[in-house]
Amino acid sequence: MEAHFNDLDLNHDGTLSRSELRAAFERMRLLECTLGMPNAKTPDELNDLYNCVFEKFDADHSGTVDLAEFCMQMHDILLAIADGLGSSPLQVAIDEGSFLQDAVKHEATMAA
Repeated sequence: MEAHFNDLDLNHDGTLSRSELRAAFERMRLLECTLGMPNAKTPDELNDLYNCVFEKFDADHSGTVDLAEFCMQMHDILLAIADGLGSSPLQVAIDEGSFLQDAVKHEATMAA
């Protein structure tokens, strides 16, 4: 998770700014799609969503997201994804080097 955090920390100051976190979520298009399909939102609606996401990550309300805050929220997000998948026989395509792939590898080593 630290490697992903460092990739997102564009200015290498050890924290994620609002713009750095937003850029990451924009690249993933998570807030602009519903079940993988584009979901038209106005620019104001998108700004509100991105601001809510940042506030959730910035647990101590410092105005930046540190590694611990990032890991805590990503842990919760990945658990929510796993919970949503449940025990359904579902094949998921996972991008090489993605957060989800790293989480799967981590859980596989823990189970072994």
